[in-house]
Amino acid sequence: MERIQKLISRAGAASRREAERLIKEGRVCLNGQVVTELGTQAEENDEITIDGVAIGTESAKLYFLLNKPKGYLSTVKDDRGRKTVVELLADVDEYIYPIGRLDYDTEGLLLLTNDGELMNGLLHPRYEVNKTYLARVKGMVTPDKLQKLRTGIRLEDGMTAPAEARLVEYNEQGDWSKVKVVIHEGRNRQVRRMFSAVGHEVTALKRIAFGGLTLEGVSRGKYRELTADEVAKLKHIAGKPGK
Repeated sequence: MERIQKLISRAGAASRREAERLIKEGRVCLNGQVVTELGTQAEENDEITIDGVAIGTESAKLYFLLNKPKGYLSTVKDDRGRKTVVELLADVDEYIYPIGRLDYDTEGLLLLTNDGELMNGLLHPRYEVNKTYLARVKGMVTPDKLQKLRTGIRLEDGMTAPAEARLVEYNEQGDWSKVKVVIHEGRNRQVRRMFSAVGHEVTALKRIAFGGLTLEGVSRGKYRELTADEVAKLKHIAGKPGK
């Protein structure tokens, strides 16, 4: 007998922490009964389901790259009935979940998997996995504003780490600018808040790269499975080589 969250994690259906959250939300069933206690124990041959989908103790690990459109939540299920990114991978039968989040109004590259260990590694601050965004903002972003982004911005939750920031386009009237930004932190709405702190409202935001992966060949709303080589590279940068 083992704790149910440990069995869920071992099956690759969610990380241990994510499994605990799912249990608390009443989304896990053990042999048809809803489980809400974290100490609940089960055997490997018991039926465990998440949102009605059964997990296996030796589930194959799956890795997908999605070009997320605006108007989708980066979660598996929404209690208010809003659209989620998992709906865009409707033909994937296994339980998968996004690695990190993109805001409802942000589009671009989002990874989904059932490998909780890799997810934890890619999101851990220790490994400083780069995330590249293209932001369209109101007004002209001047060199001194770019330097502030590169040095670090003081937000309500502390100083941001130095970012890469480069002006890539603007109109002659100075009404708008496009800036390429590379960060390795994962704070909530971080890029939008960084620009707001230097006096610019973000009107469109797209993540164009993550951990060396890009959106090449994947149109908006579509997805593809990662290659074995891409997965190996992600595991390496996430401190999981050879796993």
